[in-house]
Amino acid sequence: MIKRTAQNGRRIFCGTAVGLASGLFGGGGGMIAVPLLQKNGYVEKSAHATAILVILPVAIFSFILYFVQGIYDFSVLIPTAIGVTAGGLLGAKLFGKMSVKFVNILFAFLQALAGLFLFFR
Repeated sequence: MIKRTAQNGRRIFCGTAVGLASGLFGGGGGMIAVPLLQKNGYVEKSAHATAILVILPVAIFSFILYFVQGIYDFSVLIPTAIGVTAGGLLGAKLFGKMSVKFVNILFAFLQALAGLFLFFR
């Protein structure tokens, strides 16, 4: 019982960190979720898949709060949704065919690239 309570406490803490990142940055929670899930015993591919699952409710609730504040632009909804859906399907299909090492290198590269873009922007 104590072990389960501690485990749930860690999950709540990790979830809070992921939600905070998503709410503040409009996404990006997966970049925190994947390493946190791995630290909590999930294998790499399972961590990536689980991160996608837990980001959905965070995205919905964050959008609701932004919507209430009037911070949104629906003109990008349809084209972006098409692109995200196509990219998500392709990425999920490719993910099963890639080695864990390659996925980790690609993930780190994209994080570094995003960081550099923001730093020099």
